[in-house]
Amino acid sequence: MAELSVLLVDDEPLARRGLRQALSRHADVTVCGECRDGREAVSAIHSLRPHLVLLDVQMPELDGFGVIREVGAARMPAVIFVTAYDTFAVRAFDMHAVDYLVKPFADERFDEALHRARQRLRQGEAVELGRKLAALLADAAGPAVPAQGTGAAEPPPSEPARPGEPMDRLLVKVGTRSVLVPVADIDWIGADDYCVTLHVGDREHVLRESLAALESRLDAERFVRIHRSVIVNVERIRELHHDSPTETVVVLSTGQRLRVSRTRKDVLERRLGRAR
Repeated sequence: MAELSVLLVDDEPLARRGLRQALSRHADVTVCGECRDGREAVSAIHSLRPHLVLLDVQMPELDGFGVIREVGAARMPAVIFVTAYDTFAVRAFDMHAVDYLVKPFADERFDEALHRARQRLRQGEAVELGRKLAALLADAAGPAVPAQGTGAAEPPPSEPARPGEPMDRLLVKVGTRSVLVPVADIDWIGADDYCVTLHVGDREHVLRESLAALESRLDAERFVRIHRSVIVNVERIRELHHDSPTETVVVLSTGQRLRVSRTRKDVLERRLGRAR
């Protein structure tokens, strides 16, 4: 295959930019299109016929699995799933040998997934990939309801969290190590392009992920977005300073001061219990 045409599907513009940047290091790759949601993806797959789709799992209305159902597993191009969840989704992908990337991913992991996709395409495994996607869809739909009198199926004793449930820890790189950071220990999170910085006491950890993608995985009862580029842990808020009728500043227990955007002020005050 002289050139690999790739379709990017992710509802986050920064995530698509990150994927495009990762692909730009490969001279034999052409990005044939970008899609903001599952509906656009179905149409683009039919019209552009890409060799490979980098497909986000979690999208509004029509998610990654929905895209495969709409197109048909047998007619889907090769797929590398992109997911923020490293529990049930990854186990399902592994089971059916479907490539995946867990956000945030390292360049080496991205290159490995792309290499595997290239190999499969060169070896003409389109039919086999279709079978695996069909099997993945069957697993994603859940187990069949048992016939009457057979008894209900028992869940595994240590069932992992499903997509949509808030996470309780994050894996971050510290030098040559990877460490687990309890989400409850995070004071606040700031965005910088396609990266976020976790502020944990006097430490900072950078993740290659958009703020919106990370926000979707956080406990909405614990974390609140006070600005387009800032999320704070509600339990770390000590005071609100109203520096002017239009300017509000959050003061954390660490002494950190963070500006609240006017559009998010009311939401924050309701969460904290607005003073009468």
